[in-house]
Amino acid sequence: MEPALATSVFDSLRLDAVSDQEGLRRVYELPSDAAVRKQMTELTAQTRQLIACASLVLVASVDAEGNIDVSPRGGPAGFVAVLDARTVAIPDATGNKRLDSLQNVVATGRAGLLFVIPGRTTTLRLNGRACVSTRPELLSQLTAVGKPPASALVVGIEEVYPHCPKSLLRSGAWKPEQWLPVDAQPTSAEVTLAQLRMPDLTIADIEQAEADALKYRYE
Repeated sequence: MEPALATSVFDSLRLDAVSDQEGLRRVYELPSDAAVRKQMTELTAQTRQLIACASLVLVASVDAEGNIDVSPRGGPAGFVAVLDARTVAIPDATGNKRLDSLQNVVATGRAGLLFVIPGRTTTLRLNGRACVSTRPELLSQLTAVGKPPASALVVGIEEVYPHCPKSLLRSGAWKPEQWLPVDAQPTSAEVTLAQLRMPDLTIADIEQAEADALKYRYE
């Protein structure tokens, strides 16, 4: 028998959480007509431009058991290719090789994307069918990250939705004067060391590994 999991604040809060859509609508007003109408099923010239300006995209996926993952993908502006009005492709640059997103897509054939443009407050949400392609003629077009990738995440668009800028304005994400000082947060190496829980590993070891990974990031 598996040991019982310790209870958390979540376990307490879920007892009286909102349980249906009617309950949600008792808390919120209906969306405006514009908020509903601007959802589309294909790209316009303007949303194509947004994708061409984006150097960061967050990829959401889920496996067959419902386990969720959100992972970042980055590259030079325009690294995500628009193949047609209802299809985009993201080259898979070398990462940690866990393949969480790609394995989820293989399992369920679904993905969601959120495009972010540094310095801009508009984001673009794109959801739809997805697949992992290794077709050579496609990969040869996707060299923005340094060379043809081993595979590409291809998304067939079912929903395109440009978000208003409120979240980024509230966060001050692009305002350096609102950023926390560097020493307000743990370093990447410190976070990794705590996660790994390996007594013989040092901060210096992880910092060197991170430096090497960045140096050879396109291999």
